[in-house]
Amino acid sequence: MLTLFPAKKVITMNPSLPEAEAILVENDRIVEVGTVKQMKPWLDAKPHQVDDSFSNHVICPGFIDPHLHPSMAAVLLPMEFITAMRWKLPWGTVEPTTSAEQFDQKMHKLQAEKTPEEPLFIWGFHALWHGNMSKPRINSVSKDRPIIVWHRSFHELYMNDAALNMVGLRPEDIKTGAQIDYENGHFYETGLGLAIARLNPWILSPERFGEGLKRLKEVVHYGGHTTIGDMATGLFDFESEVSALNQVLEGEDVPFRTRLVAHGSYVRNWGDTLEESVQLAAQLVDRNTHRLQFGNHIKLFSDGAFFSQLAQMEPPGYIDGHHGEWLMPPELLEDNVRAYWHAGFQIHVHCCGNLGIELTLDILEKMQFEKPRFNHGFTVEHFGFSTPEQIKRIKSLGAQVSANIYYLHELSDMYSKQGIGYERASQISRLGSCFREGINTTLHSDFTMAPAEPLNHAWVGINRVNAAGEVMCPEEKITTIQALEAITINAAHVLGMASQTGSLRSGKLADFTVLEDCPLSCPSLEINDIPIVGTVFEGKSFPTK
Repeated sequence: MLTLFPAKKVITMNPSLPEAEAILVENDRIVEVGTVKQMKPWLDAKPHQVDDSFSNHVICPGFIDPHLHPSMAAVLLPMEFITAMRWKLPWGTVEPTTSAEQFDQKMHKLQAEKTPEEPLFIWGFHALWHGNMSKPRINSVSKDRPIIVWHRSFHELYMNDAALNMVGLRPEDIKTGAQIDYENGHFYETGLGLAIARLNPWILSPERFGEGLKRLKEVVHYGGHTTIGDMATGLFDFESEVSALNQVLEGEDVPFRTRLVAHGSYVRNWGDTLEESVQLAAQLVDRNTHRLQFGNHIKLFSDGAFFSQLAQMEPPGYIDGHHGEWLMPPELLEDNVRAYWHAGFQIHVHCCGNLGIELTLDILEKMQFEKPRFNHGFTVEHFGFSTPEQIKRIKSLGAQVSANIYYLHELSDMYSKQGIGYERASQISRLGSCFREGINTTLHSDFTMAPAEPLNHAWVGINRVNAAGEVMCPEEKITTIQALEAITINAAHVLGMASQTGSLRSGKLADFTVLEDCPLSCPSLEINDIPIVGTVFEGKSFPTK
């Protein structure tokens, strides 16, 4: 049976028919978009029903976040949040904590509320607001309770003595040159892997991890998504993650699909050689289900975390003289890119600093020389600090950009003073330049690095207002229609799913997000306040309330 969805307005993201008044759906597919009068031949020919639930609302293509981390979210969402910014979550709001004194007060309060000896996991610490963290500082809260303070970036954490004892980590376990400061209980970047391996029995326990995924499902629907990308499946433990994802995110009650993109470093451990690993990665599509789908994609890593100020920067670097970190040694990144490039994969590379981007573009240029490819989908992920010249290179090499624009909102004020100076901080995520060059550009949350709220990403991209209320580099603003493209059809292209979703037209999946107001006509500073009424996923309605 056909179902007709009339609306106050339909925004299609189809340039041939930008706006309409109704959508006609059969099962999980769109039959036609247009006016009810134009659809009369279909309505006369087949049985139909009218769903007027959205007749006073605005329908958009289903929102897409092409880069978040369900497993990382499942690990962090059960933790206690102490964050410098307000976080609105489906089950409550976390108010900001903006000083070291406040952070310590909240740690003491949480420690007093927990049952004896229960490990205390805290997420959201950032030194620019909360002061320097250390093992002695955490020990002052409790020497007996295991306390783990996870950095806002996720790329680093701190443990007190009780936590180190809990996981059985001793100084002799630390390899020379590891990114670990044992005296301060600090594990960062590649050193984080050792800490996670020892913490897995707690953070990946079936009950805790399953509850975290259920919360993640709420968060994704709350943001109006119908498609998300898991941009590093295997971040903790591949088999455990995929099993849990199948249990929680595959089912008729799940109003979104997930594109699974395997973590290249994890896949590398499967095979004796890189070539064997590539072959094994290509076989992951055999494990696809209806809502959980691998594709011909792989995720690799260049430089360190943006929130940790470990992004690799070209001179003049950071104000205090410190240097960033490589997540993969440059030669290893090149070897991995080469293997997957020649095998025809769509490659996504985590790049935060302009030196990380430069390295990645140098490698891509080599690949285009060795084996030219068109429509290859190579994507620069995060895209924190860049240069105008790199925008030209991205365009000429046929790459895409998936940007975390929230960096600009939360960090540009602080980073202008205690990071890399005003000029570069104000130009974080230069989206306007990308659109002017015709680069396929999308926005993502990297959840939990930013709230999983596509309308909020759009709001930052359109207005470029930071947490201090200052407009940063207005020349890099994007228009409202460009912002909507970034969270719908452009995101679908990045995930290799543009023929299925991302816009509203005949033949595509019936995925749409329903809004209380029209983002194209409301004031730009109010776009992030538009209520999300619900979503339709493959023709089935899912209200948000």
